Amino acid sequence: MPLYKTITPNSQTTVKIWKISESKADLFKNVTLKPESLERVMGMKSELHQRGFLSVRHLLAEFGYNDFDLYYDENGKPHLDDGKQISITHSFNFSALIISDRVVGIDIEKQRDKITIIAHKFIDYEFDYLNKYESDYIKKLTTIWCVKESLYKLFATPGLSFKKYFLVIPFTIEEEETVAWIDYENKKHRYNIHFLEFEGFTCAYAIA
Repeated sequence: MPLYKTITPNSQTTVKIWKISESKADLFKNVTLKPESLERVMGMKSELHQRGFLSVRHLLAEFGYNDFDLYYDENGKPHLDDGKQISITHSFNFSALIISDRVVGIDIEKQRDKITIIAHKFIDYEFDYLNKYESDYIKKLTTIWCVKESLYKLFATPGLSFKKYFLVIPFTIEEEETVAWIDYENKKHRYNIHFLEFEGFTCAYAIA
């Protein structure tokens, strides 16, 4: 199954999500890779990661780009040759791109119980309103992770602690949006974040 969902948050921004149901061989079809990209994908030990990498190249094609239009800076942040802003994510059998005139970030995560084990590593203030006995506790933890990860990609400052510098205000899953802050070097940066759920996954995206 190719393109799964397209979202247009505003006139300058588009999100596209791909459901990765194809084999690696099928995903290699109609994709031309730079030598360094081919070396990278062939060096991946996990076929799941290879399929994720290749599905992103198909998503690029949905936007009218190809692998030669994409490059990464020294911090691993993706860029497009034409100056448009891009963020990339993939998790298990889903991948997504967001492309915009504005700085953006996106993340997809599978909703899994084991997130409770690491929650203390990325949550501080949010524990004040979370209730581990509520039925949507795992979904909320996953959403908070996705929100913070999307902001981390947008803010592009390596090494920022999710727990120390990122804050997500109370939200409900049904609202599909929240407000988050980055409090860094005596400056507070406010962002409106949108998120959605599908097939046991959560996706969040941030637009500056």
